[in-house]
Amino acid sequence: MKLKSLLLVGGALLTGTAASAGGFQVNLGGQKNIGMGGVGVGLSLDQAAMFYNPGALAMVRSNGVQLGVNGAMARVSFRPEVGTQQRDLQHDIVTPFNFYAAFGPKEGKWKAGVAVYTPFGSKLRYADGWEGRYSLTEINLQSVFVQPTVSYAITENLSIGAGLVILAYGAVNLQKDAPIQDQNGNTSHVTLDGHAKNKIGYNAGIYYKPSEKLGIGISYRSKVDATVEGGDVTYSNLPQAVGSNFTANKFDVTLPLPSTVSVGVGVMPNEKLTLGFDVNFVQWSQYKTLNFAFSGNNGNGATAGLVGGSATSTSIRDYQDALTFRLGGQYQVTSGLTVRAGTAYDFTPVRDGFISPETPDANRLSLSAGASYAFGEKFGVDLSFLYENLEKRSQSQGDLINNKTNIDRVAGTYKTVAYVPGVGLHYKF
Repeated sequence: MKLKSLLLVGGALLTGTAASAGGFQVNLGGQKNIGMGGVGVGLSLDQAAMFYNPGALAMVRSNGVQLGVNGAMARVSFRPEVGTQQRDLQHDIVTPFNFYAAFGPKEGKWKAGVAVYTPFGSKLRYADGWEGRYSLTEINLQSVFVQPTVSYAITENLSIGAGLVILAYGAVNLQKDAPIQDQNGNTSHVTLDGHAKNKIGYNAGIYYKPSEKLGIGISYRSKVDATVEGGDVTYSNLPQAVGSNFTANKFDVTLPLPSTVSVGVGVMPNEKLTLGFDVNFVQWSQYKTLNFAFSGNNGNGATAGLVGGSATSTSIRDYQDALTFRLGGQYQVTSGLTVRAGTAYDFTPVRDGFISPETPDANRLSLSAGASYAFGEKFGVDLSFLYENLEKRSQSQGDLINNKTNIDRVAGTYKTVAYVPGVGLHYKF
């Protein structure tokens, strides 16, 4: 059994399944925005503008601090091409969070702040004995990004902003079974564990508000390469007879986190009602292949010959650019209570015959709701709930062979839904 079969499924490095905006891009930037379907590019709601459109931050009149956390629960099932048994993932909860703090003269032209958020992350554990266990049994991914931001109002109607997007922390743990057993009959198991290097990109935007009832925004988030160097490779339950074939103990890999262009429009028909419409264009076509380099013997030819020394493995991804459309709004019911609702439709960048078990992506429909309650003028609580329904998606063994993806994919049908409740606190000063 080849160790590269495990390395290739590392395409989920620092990625997400629940609450993602196609592929492995997550859109859980702010609790208010989540309740409105993820809109925010054409709005200046609060300090979360640093994530959605840094250019709008200067138009947020109040200084403030806010903290939010979500509980993302993905429910993934798999039915093999041959057979009728359905395999369900074990239920795990991922807790992406967001933190924002911004300050500046309330009637001035500038605002500065810092954002900390988790745009990539996932935890999946497939059922014991599932058909794809030789490709993947478990994946646990974590990331934290930090974004110092500055925004400036050129005029009372036009503002710009930019921030450094810093990959401050990233960790990946991938596991799979190997189709061999030790002398006691225990199935062999392989684990990859590594941390990503710190990398820097940027997030910039422009916000134009020609009147009190209309806002227009555009933002650009640059590509960032997530790189793991010297990650650990460990084995368990290997029979002594083939142990010399599994000598690789380190791996290197780089995953491109693609650039995103977003355009948004905000409409405020009256003082109580706010509507938003966003379009996100993600340049997934930058992600063609995933290349691994690892030390020593990768287990190739465990039963027939040896392949020693350093080696590389390539997994075909061939992603395509994708769009997401978002629509949402909020209504101020009383001086303290504001309610929200929204929807989004997300086109998957994953082509037919390229579905992988670590990110079984498909076109998805999202529905969301939320509410805020203000205790006075400074302190408030924000609630949100997001539901995502991914289309059922199938691929045959013939599809995998034709696309040359049969090494690290499994033939069958995937179905995923996700539930993401969230809560946040905000304080204005």
